[in-house]
Amino acid sequence: MASVSADSRPGRAETDRWRASAEVLAEIRREPGLTRVELARRLRLAGGSATEITARLRELGWVTEERAPCGGRGRPTTRLVPNRAGPAVVAVDVRFEGWRAGLVGLDGEPVAVRSGRHARREPDAVAAELDGIVGTLVAEHPGPVAAVGIGVAATLLDEHLAQAAGQGWSPLDVRRIGAGQGLPVLAGNDANLAGVAEVRDGAAAGAGTALYLTVEVGIGGALLLRGRPQSGSRGAAGEFGHLPFGDPGRDCPCGARGCWNSEVDGRALARMLGEPEPDDPHGSAVAVLDRAAAGEEPAARAVAHAAARLAGGTAGLVNAHDPEIVVLGGLGTALRGAAPDRFAQAYRAGLMTFHREDPPPVVDAAHGADGVLRGAGAIALDHVTSAAGLAARA
Repeated sequence: MASVSADSRPGRAETDRWRASAEVLAEIRREPGLTRVELARRLRLAGGSATEITARLRELGWVTEERAPCGGRGRPTTRLVPNRAGPAVVAVDVRFEGWRAGLVGLDGEPVAVRSGRHARREPDAVAAELDGIVGTLVAEHPGPVAAVGIGVAATLLDEHLAQAAGQGWSPLDVRRIGAGQGLPVLAGNDANLAGVAEVRDGAAAGAGTALYLTVEVGIGGALLLRGRPQSGSRGAAGEFGHLPFGDPGRDCPCGARGCWNSEVDGRALARMLGEPEPDDPHGSAVAVLDRAAAGEEPAARAVAHAAARLAGGTAGLVNAHDPEIVVLGGLGTALRGAAPDRFAQAYRAGLMTFHREDPPPVVDAAHGADGVLRGAGAIALDHVTSAAGLAARA
């Protein structure tokens, strides 16, 4: 899921010196507000070591200390929290029709977020445009920027090559986005990264096995085990929209036939309504959903059909992967919301009998439009706050 130049990797001895610091940062990311005593207990550090490490991280700008609420008599203590003015990463969400980008600090919250539409979809134009956006965000941040995390609405092969069938800008070498700043670039499929955000601190927080599904231009998703998306041998796992859950006689731009995508997204809705294939499938789907909500009967039937096909495929994935929870993102949330009964019936009908007794709940994503940015920021922060990342910057 990442592409980092080899010459930036520190040696083993140098990395080992930063291992305890990386563990402290990981704990603060998971639970901001810990005291030095609590950190020392959790990580089995000597009190002096905890004090030394936190002082080093304060000097580097990663954390700051604030007074803890007074619990009675005794010496007042302080809590360690992410420094909002400290190091950050740039997160970029590259979609079919446009992009979103922002800064993400140690607290994981995207800030200074901006968005736009692609002026052109040629690979060189997309890469140059987004590299310029990264440069602008780097220049605006008061602290250092340590890396770039990129979520791409496409299949990623060999960690850096985006294959976006039918989207007009494939192949896109995402390493070029941020290259002008000389920063490490970490890239992932957008659905994988949105899934990461949901299991870190979203709707699937705490789940050991979670299934994330999103509908944008097609269906993407991820199976996440202990917080990590299963990436496959080349990083291209999670292309659930290309499972043969659709009409076996219908070709897909990916080269396969009968893909699930062909039953659910904006192109499918247009086809069901007898309308031309849209240039912007996402925007077209939103418009059809609006028409259905306004009482247009043909649009409502098309939406209900798509919701049922989404539910049936979801049930198939539950049968295959046995997740604790299913999280729906993107237009998947709206499709289910527009036809909840049809979705529930089709989901239950598609489950194996033993799953029907206690089916995994299907819930809406908590992070909405920010899911990809949060996930892209998370993998970039994972890199720069690791022992090797800290050693490289030092």
